[in-house]
Amino acid sequence: MSFMLHEIVYFGRSLPWMIIDHIPYFNKYKIQNQKIPTAREQWNCAKLVLLSHFTVELPQIWLFHPMAQYFGLATGVPFPSLLTIFYQIAVFFVLEDTWHYWSHRALHWGPLYKNIHKIHHQYSAPFGLAAEYASPIEVMILGLGTVGAPILWCAITGDLHILTMYIWITCRLFQAIDAHSGYEFPWSLHHFLPFWAGAEHHDVHHERFIGNYSSSFRWWDYVLDTESGPEAAKKRRERRLAKEGKKAQ
Repeated sequence: MSFMLHEIVYFGRSLPWMIIDHIPYFNKYKIQNQKIPTAREQWNCAKLVLLSHFTVELPQIWLFHPMAQYFGLATGVPFPSLLTIFYQIAVFFVLEDTWHYWSHRALHWGPLYKNIHKIHHQYSAPFGLAAEYASPIEVMILGLGTVGAPILWCAITGDLHILTMYIWITCRLFQAIDAHSGYEFPWSLHHFLPFWAGAEHHDVHHERFIGNYSSSFRWWDYVLDTESGPEAAKKRRERRLAKEGKKAQ
């Protein structure tokens, strides 16, 4: 049931982006609007995604339940309150984002990039279905953040319900697919939550192959000066000029 939920949400959320790619009206919102994925690219992408799902994610999901139940995962009634679900998922987003930033940044180190992460960068203009288009090894590494955060929480607090886990997985898949959609809308979430990453943040990473390593939030890239793109370059230049001006004085 958990695996089927993952598949239905993943491909169900990817489908609208596949449709939008072929509606000319939305082309003005496409960040790299000269690069529309072809049907062949979508199919080739889907084949590797399915391979990773069945060889890596299915075993992770299979192992999650006994591990989480060992630490106290609840599967019956009563269901947790909406407040409990909300704050636990917020914690999972922060923990996953931290894991994703550091592991993703490590995957850009020469040998790891060449042998593992390069596959994910095959598409310099990402699209929704390509969110989990990656080496099975990378899927396993980055997937640990998604699955490991709830297990860690459950191990420490003993308070986690399977319903919260399902909602978390759904939210995380929506975030990952939307971040790879390649579309920037006036109503995109980061316009209302400035620390949210979104498609604009991750699209630059695929286009430039460096920087913007976070998944959900912008703060790690901001604090550690790994932001990428024209605005980030402009800010670095301004800081450098200001520093040089102080030295000259």
